[in-house]
Amino acid sequence: MKLLSILALTGLATAAPAVVEQRDGPSGHEVTITGFAFGGSGCPAGSVGHILSSDLTTLTLIYDDFIAQAGPNIEPRERRKNCQINVRLHFPQGWQFSIFKADYRGHATLPAGATGSAKATYYFSGSSSQISSNELFSGPIDKDYLKTDVFGVQSTIWSPCGKEGMLNINSAIQLSPLDSTKAALLTSESTDLKFKQIHYLQWRKCTK
Repeated sequence: MKLLSILALTGLATAAPAVVEQRDGPSGHEVTITGFAFGGSGCPAGSVGHILSSDLTTLTLIYDDFIAQAGPNIEPRERRKNCQINVRLHFPQGWQFSIFKADYRGHATLPAGATGSAKATYYFSGSSSQISSNELFSGPIDKDYLKTDVFGVQSTIWSPCGKEGMLNINSAIQLSPLDSTKAALLTSESTDLKFKQIHYLQWRKCTK
């Protein structure tokens, strides 16, 4: 497929590192994903998978079709894609969890003059707090990328205390309009044909 520009992004990352206190957590058999739903122009049905590590320290999301495109003969709606993901975790009473770091991997290919942007927002159902990250890409660029977001102590959000926590992740990617004279034949996928977000979890006893 001929495309003038493709931005295949699953996230973004530019934040100052934070020292995270390591805490014990519930055992692996006590925590399960009881609900997983997603929707949006960047994640059609059947295109997102999830893996919760046995030690409960990482939640990996794997996207098959999160791609923004721009160029001749490409519909304007293809320039922006979004994906809303809802993950419901069931865990023992008296615990809560948060995301303190996230890795994002994908591929970006932009000719000179083209730009792309990405945003990811995290929040828990039942809480008004949220954290967001932004990233800008400018052409010329043609490479796979790996970015890491480390959330500061003050910006870390925790799931409500209880037996369940609904984590919501809203990701959006967008390309600027391109000069139609900057044509190229570009690939749209990273080396293993997947885009991944790896979220690092921490657990603590509820304080109230």
